[in-house]
Amino acid sequence: MLETFRSVFKVEELRKRIFYTLGLLVVYRIGGHIPTPGIDGSILAAALGNNSIFGLFDLFVGGAFRKATIFAMGIMPYISASIMLQLLGAVIPYLQRLQREGEEGRRKITQYTRYLTVLIAALQAWGTAGFLATIKSASGVPAVHMSTAAFIPLTILTFTSGTIFIMWLGEQITERGIGNGISLIIFIGIIARFPDAVIQEVQMVLLGSRDFIVSLMMGVMMIGVIMAVILVTRAQRKVPVQYPRKVVGRRVFGGATTHLPLSVNSAGVIPIIFAQSIMFLPSTVAQLFPNIEWIQNLVAVWLVPGGLWYSIIYSLIIIFFAYFYTAIVFNPMDIADNMRKNGGYIPGIRPGKNTAQYIEKILTRITLPGAIFFAAIAVLPWVLIGKFNVNFFFGGTGLLIVVGVALDTLQQIESHLLMRHYDGFMKKGKIRGRSM
Repeated sequence: MLETFRSVFKVEELRKRIFYTLGLLVVYRIGGHIPTPGIDGSILAAALGNNSIFGLFDLFVGGAFRKATIFAMGIMPYISASIMLQLLGAVIPYLQRLQREGEEGRRKITQYTRYLTVLIAALQAWGTAGFLATIKSASGVPAVHMSTAAFIPLTILTFTSGTIFIMWLGEQITERGIGNGISLIIFIGIIARFPDAVIQEVQMVLLGSRDFIVSLMMGVMMIGVIMAVILVTRAQRKVPVQYPRKVVGRRVFGGATTHLPLSVNSAGVIPIIFAQSIMFLPSTVAQLFPNIEWIQNLVAVWLVPGGLWYSIIYSLIIIFFAYFYTAIVFNPMDIADNMRKNGGYIPGIRPGKNTAQYIEKILTRITLPGAIFFAAIAVLPWVLIGKFNVNFFFGGTGLLIVVGVALDTLQQIESHLLMRHYDGFMKKGKIRGRSM
């Protein structure tokens, strides 16, 4: 393993990508400590101390919301914009054409996503600024130390600019660094809270407010969840593919038997991130329009974090996006056409349309148990909070994102090493790309 890490830094391109990624993540963490003008972060943190929905949102932005920093909105507006455009792409012919135009179409969609991100970030910043202006300490001291007329436009500008800058950081990491930039930004925000979570847990055990056996059981359960997530994330259904033998002159080509790996979790952590972004939206709208009664009732009755309906809706959204995103990244018809062009076929299945239908049928079946598993893990935090009052970091949503992003990033590093004939992190090749 030590030799493998040495190999990572022997490859110049990979070394530059890793250092570039780490540098931009450091910039992101520094920005997460720059306070927003006009607000007392200590009063805000005390006022939001027991609010579960803001606690979960704060998890995704690395603690920036409780501190009221310039990155308090995080990357969530960008994710919301991406969701909207992907959903609209299924019903608007113009966006469908862009999706089929390859690199040029993707650049156009990315440009529209940026514009929509600015709009969503400004609206969310408006609602958040109005909410922050109403917060007071227990003694009645307001958290905002300037006039509301000046604070709201200044905060809208600050939060929106912060989100745009984070969006740029994520795009730069994806293009010039290693891993998916947006996922890594959320990943580093969650990891940043790990030391505080561990210290808090140790203090609770030492002070007697938490039984040592309970903490030990929680640690064992967290390790078990990590192992289960890795197992399900890497699980594949191998569909046998046969290539006929061809004789060209004196040479024989083909005749090989291989397999098509269909992943149980083709969408990765994207459904979790998308679903969480959707669940944050109603509470943001409720803050923006406090006088609309039906929105307030919706949030208060149906979308109470930890409630039965919240968990059901959250789980259904995860399952929906698991299928939706899998359909975007995995096209059975294209795979069937490529197999037919190369003379490949699935034994017992006719090439072409029948092959595509067969692949789609298998993919539909294996995606469901994977999506249900991740939905169950995602609602785990609320069970733990209700039973043991655990830190959000130990919840399922955070663990799913941390493990999923870590595996995807490790997979990219592995691909760079194997491409240059270095041993990967797993010499027996247990970590493989989904296309292999």
